[in-house]
Amino acid sequence: MESLNRDGAVIVTTGGGIYGRFPGDGEAVMAGAITGDRARPGIASARTGAPPEFAVRLVSALLALAVTGVHVADQGGITALNSPHWVGWGYRIIEVGGVLTALLLLLPWSAWLGWAAGVLLGIGPFLAYITSRSVGLPGDHADVGNWGYWLGTVSLFVEAALVILSVSMLLPIAQSVYRQLLQRRMRQDQGCLVRIPAQRSERQA
Repeated sequence: MESLNRDGAVIVTTGGGIYGRFPGDGEAVMAGAITGDRARPGIASARTGAPPEFAVRLVSALLALAVTGVHVADQGGITALNSPHWVGWGYRIIEVGGVLTALLLLLPWSAWLGWAAGVLLGIGPFLAYITSRSVGLPGDHADVGNWGYWLGTVSLFVEAALVILSVSMLLPIAQSVYRQLLQRRMRQDQGCLVRIPAQRSERQA
């Protein structure tokens, strides 16, 4: 839909945004865009069927604790330390990180921090296990080719599930931040569009 304002600018309103076009100009300047869930009825229905966030947080916290439990069992107990020592201390970091990640996920104010910790907690041990079974770790080549270790297989599934859940919860947060930045940019463009007719009037005067 097009409308003519008093400054001679043609305002074009479409489903994707609002554009300003001036006589003699070869381009349109975006003033703003219609965004939000109210303009998209399908989004509300999709969110209605999604599981509650607390339930997802609880499941993810249990997965984080499972990562800790698997590494404690693989190490031979809380007081045991794997050899070489740097691998053993790596286990310690994962075990403590799993408990801290579970606490962060259960705190509602942690927002994206708990999910980011979940991604790191899942990816780190996952890649380390794949490396230990494929090319070996420095000072530890005894497990190369040992893909049949059942505790390691369980660990892979737990860590993969934790990463998938954490990434699926991080994506909406990233999209929300992107929309806020886009709306801020559109408001700035709208301010530029308002100043253009005033500048043209001054030149004509």
